[in-house]
Amino acid sequence: MINERNDLAWEEVGVEHVVRDEWIDFRRSAYRFPDGTVFKPFYSYSSRDYVVIVASDLDGKYLCVRQFRQGIGEVTTEFPAGGLERFDGNGYGAEEGKVLWEDALVAAKRELLEETGYSSKEWTHLITVPSNATMADNYAHVYMAQNCRKVGGQDLDETEFLNVELHTGQEIEELIQKGGFQQAVHVMAWLLAKEKGADKL
Repeated sequence: MINERNDLAWEEVGVEHVVRDEWIDFRRSAYRFPDGTVFKPFYSYSSRDYVVIVASDLDGKYLCVRQFRQGIGEVTTEFPAGGLERFDGNGYGAEEGKVLWEDALVAAKRELLEETGYSSKEWTHLITVPSNATMADNYAHVYMAQNCRKVGGQDLDETEFLNVELHTGQEIEELIQKGGFQQAVHVMAWLLAKEKGADKL
């Protein structure tokens, strides 16, 4: 039977910060359901918003990066991506009050340049979507960058070890079908870019 309640929101009635540092706020919470019952534990976390860039060069090939992802323990192929920076230079932070974050488009341009050495003057915002609405409160900002030009070398963070690859649209399709393009938001980004005419397959 379909639930016809108008108010389906849960009320957080207790929270414990299991880990709270400059990178993440990982919480164990208790919630009161719409029927009044209370249940725990529910786990959730706060972390930085991030950007994903579907970037193509002057020949219509797509800029991808190969890097190790510790969550699945594999080296993945994906689009350039990275977190928004705080204006005070910290990663996430546990300070109370409002924190000012880097503009998403500014972050996308910076991440593309840092990870690949490419730059573009043609940017399209595709979507901003919750990264993982079940457990996290951060958002993915997805952009398309066309006619990218090589303007320099990589400028990687101390924890980044990645290689740049150029792929045709058909090659990306094959990677997705074979399970070689493992990031869910990146697959969504590719499908949205195709709708915008980024690639004629």
